[in-house]
Amino acid sequence: MKMSTRGRYGLRAMIDLAAHQKDEVPIFLSDVAKRQEISEKYLEHIFAALRAAGLVHTVRGRKGGFLLSRPAAKITASEVVTALEGRCRLVDCVDKPQVCPRSATCATRDIWTLLGGKMDEFLSGFTLDRLAKMQEEKSGKDMAMYYI
Repeated sequence: MKMSTRGRYGLRAMIDLAAHQKDEVPIFLSDVAKRQEISEKYLEHIFAALRAAGLVHTVRGRKGGFLLSRPAAKITASEVVTALEGRCRLVDCVDKPQVCPRSATCATRDIWTLLGGKMDEFLSGFTLDRLAKMQEEKSGKDMAMYYI
């Protein structure tokens, strides 16, 4: 299993937004792109999905940009990843048991279902606020203390 650049870049961009958003002043997407070294065009597509999911909103005009739709402490990594990648399902039969005639009696399907749930649970333990603080402190400190 491998997360796409859409999910990875989107989470990085949301952490950046959380770290730099002050006093409800919108953040320019070009600034996020520059700091994160991500194509602004690609971020436009990512932020369209994040906006559709209700995680960010736009402010139009010369001083416009993006704002988190809720406080960073109320948005989880799971919400961001799900908005960009979809629900964590490792195999098709988890969500669509009809694709496999063995679904009802398959022990491995149970494993994939549990593992997907654990991944979602793990990501739900990290808020953008917490991740922004982790990023800020990342200057060589032991990160083990941050894991659940």
